[in-house]
Amino acid sequence: MGNASVVCNETSMTVVLKKASMVGLSEDHLRLSDPSCSLSSNSSHIFRTMALNACGTQLEEDGDNLIFRNEISSFDSAVITRRQQVEIEFSCIYPKKSNVSLEFLVHKIPYIFREKGFGKFTYQFEFFQSSLFNIMVDPATYPLEVDLQEIVYMEIVSTSSVPNTKMFVESCKATPSDNPNDSTYYSIIQNGCTKDETVQIYPRSQSQFRFAIEAFKFIGMHDQVYISCAVILCEAGNPNTRCDQGCINENSMTTPPHNRLVREAVLETATHYISQGPLRMRRSTDSKAVMALNLNLVFIAGCLLAAVAMVSGVVLYRSSKSKIKYQPLPTSE
Repeated sequence: MGNASVVCNETSMTVVLKKASMVGLSEDHLRLSDPSCSLSSNSSHIFRTMALNACGTQLEEDGDNLIFRNEISSFDSAVITRRQQVEIEFSCIYPKKSNVSLEFLVHKIPYIFREKGFGKFTYQFEFFQSSLFNIMVDPATYPLEVDLQEIVYMEIVSTSSVPNTKMFVESCKATPSDNPNDSTYYSIIQNGCTKDETVQIYPRSQSQFRFAIEAFKFIGMHDQVYISCAVILCEAGNPNTRCDQGCINENSMTTPPHNRLVREAVLETATHYISQGPLRMRRSTDSKAVMALNLNLVFIAGCLLAAVAMVSGVVLYRSSKSKIKYQPLPTSE
């Protein structure tokens, strides 16, 4: 019941259903994987256009392709229903080696800003392969696949046309989307203080910030993680700047934010948000195979034990006739 037509482009997909194929159901009784994304309709069709990373769309991978899947399903607010239940899956498939520009999956190039007193300055946010920070993760491999609890190494570097500047990373958070204002987030660094117990800060220069954290995932429909940080550039060596204040515990914050005052003297820039990602938790086919193997082994072991019990019964029965003595098979008990 109900066949979906899908139009795929570089950053979004559009799903269209013919009303004639959905007899007895209107868009009010249909929803996408994320119920907050409503469907629209006209006299003949039900439809919705959504970003590839919106409305509960899930990203899958089959080796050569990136597959974005969603579904339209029926629902009823009552305890019972007399309507036929509907589940219509739809997807867009993109070859990994194609020239399709998937904006939210692409590695971020350096962020460029201009401000009075600081001229042109940039921030570059990168992932690295180890704590040596000597090999940057290849941008062509994004989105980055990691295992849960794997250590993720990150570096932020600033450059400025003005000499004698110092960078300060005031906060970092993880979000399931490339939006630092996403309502779903997890604080990693806040007010210059580490919030996650696995965060490790490495020695750095005035224009460099290196840190690491154990990989994690958001609970629920999200399978990707973006890291976004709030960064400030200051006049180096000036104790009146936010950069020199470092970690400020929330309990000790009794005065208004300091940086609003010092900006008037052009001692530091505005706070800028930069992000990198996404990180995706690796779908461990190996662990699934191991689990399946273990289950099979358990099943086989059970069958063998049952067979042994049957054989033992036969052996005991035969021994009563032939008088041949058999040594009982040892058990695990």
